[in-house]
Amino acid sequence: MVPGHEIVGEVVAVGANVKSFSPGDRAAIGCMVNSCQSCPNCSANQEQYCPKCIFTYNGVDVDGSVTQGGYSTSITCNEKFVLKFPNSLPMDAGAPLLCAGITTYSPMRYFGLDKPGMKIGVVGLGGLGHMAVKFGKAFGCHVTVISTSASKKEEAISRLGADAFIVSKNDDEMKAAANTLDGIVDTVSAQHDLQSYVSLLTINGKMVLVGAPPEPMKIGAFDLLFGRKLVAGSLIGGIKETQEMLDFCAEKGVVSDIEKISGDYVNTALERMYKSDVRYRFVIDVQGTMAA
Repeated sequence: MVPGHEIVGEVVAVGANVKSFSPGDRAAIGCMVNSCQSCPNCSANQEQYCPKCIFTYNGVDVDGSVTQGGYSTSITCNEKFVLKFPNSLPMDAGAPLLCAGITTYSPMRYFGLDKPGMKIGVVGLGGLGHMAVKFGKAFGCHVTVISTSASKKEEAISRLGADAFIVSKNDDEMKAAANTLDGIVDTVSAQHDLQSYVSLLTINGKMVLVGAPPEPMKIGAFDLLFGRKLVAGSLIGGIKETQEMLDFCAEKGVVSDIEKISGDYVNTALERMYKSDVRYRFVIDVQGTMAA
């Protein structure tokens, strides 16, 4: 089992009414374990926006208990929220696809930032950012990583396959890239200047926020008005789209870059995470028998 915000493992047992899974099947649970299943959002396969969505971790279940994520050796879940995990995907490196993966895949698909030849920018090269780069390349896009740190250039281009790199603190580089990008996926959760990134968008360009800065962010209206530009936000994807993403990743060989750890390393991992000392996701092997 690969636990955390998301869980990947083999089905141990199923209820009498379960139709989609059998014991021994590879299965996964992402960021949700339930929803009302009857509202307009649920009917449109967008359970993540259901007012009564129950998240896998730190959510309140129907019986009033608090959900505790994947930090356990087993979990019971409604089959509607269980995903089929492709045999070709490794459980460890595939597990973060259910969080960081779908968080970037969903807006790129929804906002049409997935067409071959499109010029896509990715702000931030962390857990979310490296997945946005991988999806951009898998879609056939020209991908530019935008970061405050010049030291990440080699990582972005040589190892992850990005086509270009911009240091956002370098005014000359930012000016040279003005009005060139069809879309931007902004993955940064720290406070930052949105205005400078909007200027990189071409006419009808779209910038999607998937990070969550704690403070309100300012942006001027005129850059949006005179370029018909869009700034939007996005959460994870629904169950149907998450399954689509897993199948796409299996077809294209897309997985997360991870560091697999044991349960007794969790506190150290947390300290390292606060220091951004992980490329790019920690995955906990609870049972010590995870498939590589």
